[in-house]
Amino acid sequence: MFYLIGNPLGHSWSVPIHRALGDYAYDLRPLPPEELDAFLRARAFEGLNVTIPYKQAVIPYCDTLTDTAARIGAVNTVYFEDGRMIGHNTDAAGFAWLAARAGIDFAGRQVYILGSGGTSLTARTVATDAGAAAVTVVSRSGAFGYDDLYAAPGEFILINTTPVGMYPQVDAAPVELDRLPGCIGVLDVIYNPLRTRLVQDAMARGIPAAGGLPMLVAQAAFATEKFSRRPIDSTAITQTLSTIARSCANIVLIGMPGSGKSTVGAALAALTGRSLVDTDARIEARAGKSIPQIFAEDGEAAFRALECAVVAEVGRERGQIISCGGGVVLREENCRALRQNGRIYCLHRPLEWLERTGRPLSGDLAHMREMEAIRRPFYAALTDLDVDNTRAPEDAAHEILADFQTRAG
Repeated sequence: MFYLIGNPLGHSWSVPIHRALGDYAYDLRPLPPEELDAFLRARAFEGLNVTIPYKQAVIPYCDTLTDTAARIGAVNTVYFEDGRMIGHNTDAAGFAWLAARAGIDFAGRQVYILGSGGTSLTARTVATDAGAAAVTVVSRSGAFGYDDLYAAPGEFILINTTPVGMYPQVDAAPVELDRLPGCIGVLDVIYNPLRTRLVQDAMARGIPAAGGLPMLVAQAAFATEKFSRRPIDSTAITQTLSTIARSCANIVLIGMPGSGKSTVGAALAALTGRSLVDTDARIEARAGKSIPQIFAEDGEAAFRALECAVVAEVGRERGQIISCGGGVVLREENCRALRQNGRIYCLHRPLEWLERTGRPLSGDLAHMREMEAIRRPFYAALTDLDVDNTRAPEDAAHEILADFQTRAG
């Protein structure tokens, strides 16, 4: 039996990742501190993955450490070899795989690492081994602080190993990229959400950036090699990453009012078994009144505030189909909330086909043309794929699902 030990474990993707990669039984084993000693001394397991707060605590129980684990000073993988319990660290190889996949090369570069914990040690080791010109740890209590970072000259790569931006506090970012004009690459080890605010900010500026899910999958693959005593090739890592990323990602539908988002969303829900979240329906349930009533009694500003709250709530969850109101794209905070875990599909119909009954802002056809002209660039900026919805909704749903299965993750 193989386990992931930690305290607490909460929701972890380790089980589906290991079951996809290996042919062994794998489960979560949350351990309170008072049970750790007896568990490790009993050795009633064939191998372990280790997470917070036990990556250092397991070291005295190992018969020996690999060079990587000894250099980093942390163990995340335990396996047996000739009856001896070996402490190893696959986080370093996983982080290196993440950087390579993102096209970020540390050689000859200045590297700044946000945070000074165990993952910071891993990133430091990888960047140094890859030939970084200099590696500097940025922390609020260390010798080099955030004000020093903002004053740093030249080009550099930025690595976030802090929890800032992690679910559920997804609106936070550890730094302001506008104040870091020298940043030429961003790696964030956070994998929930799939794209943190820091990663989104970097991508919006054309800076190569990646979140931490590839590292999570790759380090698990390298642990699987030790557990199963067989090599795992890069194709298996990529396939497992795609499977896990798709299961996490949301399918998000945007488009003009009356473009068929709810109907196509229902068809997608039937095809996938995923839950369908209609943001307008969620707003009505929260307000206790219809959207026309909200507009008539409280005004558009009140509706948009409710919409922002609902989109922020549903956007940080995963594995859903989200059907959005037509004006959701008008606020950047909505776009950021939808983009963090979502692949975005914009449905299109001729304006003459759009259903306008019961839609407070739709009005006559001339007004719709004016509205569409205003919103068109916002839709374009957010959209991953434009979808023609002048056909049966099932046909549009099949096109979306085919793209999602190929491109998400």
